Amino acid sequence: MKNSFGGWLTGTELGRYLLAREQEYFERAVADVFGYHAVQVGLPEMDCLRGNRIPWQCRVAGAGDVDVRCDPAFLPFETRSLDLLVMPHVLDFTTQPHQVLREADRVLMPEGRLILTGFNPLSLWGVRRLIQGRESAPWNGNFFTQLRIKDWLALLDLELEGASFMAYAPPFSRQDWLCRCDFLESVGERWWPLAAGVYGIEAVKRQRGMRLITPNWKQQTKTKGALGVVAGNERQTTQRAPGTRERDGAPSCH
Repeated sequence: MKNSFGGWLTGTELGRYLLAREQEYFERAVADVFGYHAVQVGLPEMDCLRGNRIPWQCRVAGAGDVDVRCDPAFLPFETRSLDLLVMPHVLDFTTQPHQVLREADRVLMPEGRLILTGFNPLSLWGVRRLIQGRESAPWNGNFFTQLRIKDWLALLDLELEGASFMAYAPPFSRQDWLCRCDFLESVGERWWPLAAGVYGIEAVKRQRGMRLITPNWKQQTKTKGALGVVAGNERQTTQRAPGTRERDGAPSCH
C-alpha cells in the first residue's frame, strides 16, 4: 500500500504536507457548488467533497474503501446525471487520460462542474522527478502541464473557469525542512504561482448550441401629456375626435 499514491499521501511527511494543502483547496473549490449529485473519482484517502452540501455524494475508485469500484475511464453513471465531479490526480495515474476526460464530459449535466488537480512538471517537484527517477509514487505519475490539460478541455464541452496553485515548498522528505519553507505558501501565489508543485483546474460543462436568452431591460420612455400607450406596431396611427387639433403634441378641446 505504501507504494501506491494514496499510501504515499498518508504514510510520508511530504505526502501529508501535500494532503493538507489539497484538502484546503478542494474545500474552497466545492463550497459554492449546488445540485443533486456529486461524485469523487479516485484517491479515497482524501475527502474532496467534505466542504460541499450536495445531498447525494458518491466516491468511486479502482480500489480502496469507496462506494463503487470502477475504472475512472468508464464511469458507471448515466449521461448528464452529475452536478459535480472531482478528480484528484486521476489524470496523473491513468493510462487513458483522454478517455477519462471524455467520461467526465459525458456524465456531467449542462453547467455541471469538474474540479481536478495534477502535478506541475515545471516546478521543483518536476526537477526531483527527473533526478530520482520514476520508480515509486508519486514520481511515477504522468505530470502533465496545466497548459496541456487546458487544451484537452477546450476540445470538449468543458470550459475553463478557474485555475489555482498550491504546494510551493520544495519537495523535502523531512517535516522540519518543510516547516522552514512554510512562508512560501503565503508569498508563492503572489510572486511565482507557476512554480507550485500542484495545480488545480475548475471547468464548467457548456452545452453547445445553447444560447442564453436574457430579458430586454430597456426602459420605456414616457411622453408628457400622453393619454395611453399603444401596443403592437409602432407605425400604427391613432384617430382624433372631430373638432380637435394638436398643440405641442397633446390634444386640446374647444
